[in-house]
Amino acid sequence: MPHPLERVTAFRADFARRQAAETVRLTGAFAVRDPLFPLSQEHNQLIVDAPDADPVALPEQAEQSLGPREQYRITVLDDALGERATPALAAAGYHRDTHVVLARETAGCALPDTAAHPVALAGLRDAVLRQQLLWFQDEELARQLTDRRAARLRGAAEVLFLAARTPEGEVAAWTDLYLDRTAGLAQLEDLVTAEPHRGRGHGDTLLATGLALAATAGIPRLFLVADEKDWPRGWYARRGFTGIGRSHSFLRG
Repeated sequence: MPHPLERVTAFRADFARRQAAETVRLTGAFAVRDPLFPLSQEHNQLIVDAPDADPVALPEQAEQSLGPREQYRITVLDDALGERATPALAAAGYHRDTHVVLARETAGCALPDTAAHPVALAGLRDAVLRQQLLWFQDEELARQLTDRRAARLRGAAEVLFLAARTPEGEVAAWTDLYLDRTAGLAQLEDLVTAEPHRGRGHGDTLLATGLALAATAGIPRLFLVADEKDWPRGWYARRGFTGIGRSHSFLRG
């Protein structure tokens, strides 16, 4: 049985390929592209999935496979390679963000008394767009970052969009839940509480619901990816998640 981190890494690479509109296979890496969402780095980036890839070759691979862009993103899934690649990518103008893969077992997880529920994309769009517009004043960028969720439906065997609501029925928080029964993995991604509704436990509702749905599906482990230096890492740690590995994201522009 592969180590949990190996299975998570394979899941992340497979998800990126499956949701992509276009893929370009390269030596030690692959590029994903989506002309519908050109401003989404998630959908237009170079992903390095081989631990022995040549760091020096990565900037040129990104430019050739992604074409002209204002920003280039290179995600290195292997921690050790990411460390080795940092000097070469820094010399090419890239700065690095490190992410921690956090995981916990789902055994014994049950739905909370007030659970979140799956919703259609249309039911989330207005709330997500409002939040994106608060973060980014660029209307086209906010639209693409909202509508790109449609591509994620292709990424995993089962993709659910969960929403937690106020007592009045307004969408207050949301997240993606990806389920892969064959791999024995679930992923929680993009957990957000809208600014007017923060501090009221909606994040806990989403997290508990995701864990319970994974447990019901017979999936023993749920993982997520958090910024190594940002506060959500500690929030998840207090809820039973532990670090099992790291990956690195390099951005230029």
